[in-house]
Amino acid sequence: MKKYVAFLFQLIIWSCFTLAVWLSHRDHLIYKIIVFIVFFYLSFLLTKMIVKSNRSTIIITFSSLSIYFLLQVLLKQIVPIPFSL
Repeated sequence: MKKYVAFLFQLIIWSCFTLAVWLSHRDHLIYKIIVFIVFFYLSFLLTKMIVKSNRSTIIITFSSLSIYFLLQVLLKQIVPIPFSL
């Protein structure tokens, strides 16, 4: 059950990452990479606190990250949102 809760918390963190990138769409790529590293580290630490196992933490983090990216790709294919500012 702890692994499932950690996975759900990570999906919430990745959703916050999406919001942060959306709000900073005019920033340079390097700043978006830094924000990604911060959110990755935050999700890793949160999962490590919940699961208390290095191997499980790595597996959960990379699985939630891959599912997040898969969902992002699928959503961009289904609902393309044009930015016109």
